[in-house]
Amino acid sequence: MNLTEDLKALGLRPGQTVMLHASLRALGLARSQGVENGAELVLDAILDVLAPTGTLLMILGTESPHDWVNRHPVAERARLLEGATPVDLRSAPVLAEVGWVAETFRRRPGTILSSNPSGRFAAFGARASELVRDQPWNDYYGPGSPLEKLCAWGGQVLRLGASPDTTTVLHYAEYLADIPDKRRTRWDYVLQGPDGPRHVYVECLDDNEGIAPWDGEDYFALMLRDYLALGRHREGRVGQAPSQLIDANDIVQFGARWMETHLRNRPSTTTG
Repeated sequence: MNLTEDLKALGLRPGQTVMLHASLRALGLARSQGVENGAELVLDAILDVLAPTGTLLMILGTESPHDWVNRHPVAERARLLEGATPVDLRSAPVLAEVGWVAETFRRRPGTILSSNPSGRFAAFGARASELVRDQPWNDYYGPGSPLEKLCAWGGQVLRLGASPDTTTVLHYAEYLADIPDKRRTRWDYVLQGPDGPRHVYVECLDDNEGIAPWDGEDYFALMLRDYLALGRHREGRVGQAPSQLIDANDIVQFGARWMETHLRNRPSTTTG
């Protein structure tokens, strides 16, 4: 298995700004498949191709012991969080659902983290600091976010066997889509700060249940399916994984128009 050559064949090039989604199992590099350092192998191969002027970006999220509080009404959350152990964003692990590659990336020496508990990103490379700098506190996937910068800089989305409902840049498309009455939400945390624990909250479009009513399969998966059908991306196999290299701005613009067509006046109670 030569990951570096596979990535080059897919279209990865030095100097690109790339957002990664990867499944170690799909790549054939999971521990359960007998590979102990699969995440390091993937990251090393990508960064070797991007060097010396490229930048790698991943979404981390934050594994928080306070997530249960967000299932309660907002008015009750401050009381429920009294005395809670604070989360330190410098050391908190990634959301479990994001995967081991992201956690390995978070721990990698030289990786720079953003400071938003809900939309925490990590970046490594020539423009890493610039990419995560000044991320909005609220609407952390919207204007001014690393996702907007990824699109503005001509960045790419690299999907290595990732789940079809995992294309984080489409959350930026949710901000661009002209849809009335987008659903919003709020996430509460207790964070460790320089002066001790503090209760904070983040407000944003609903990136958990979806910005509009929808019934059926996750609409991110459907957007990705319809986008890939256009054939405007690069595809191939990296390791054992079917993989795609996608222009970030192109799929975001497509996604915004897709949502304007499909998310209006749709009765539903399920996720997006």
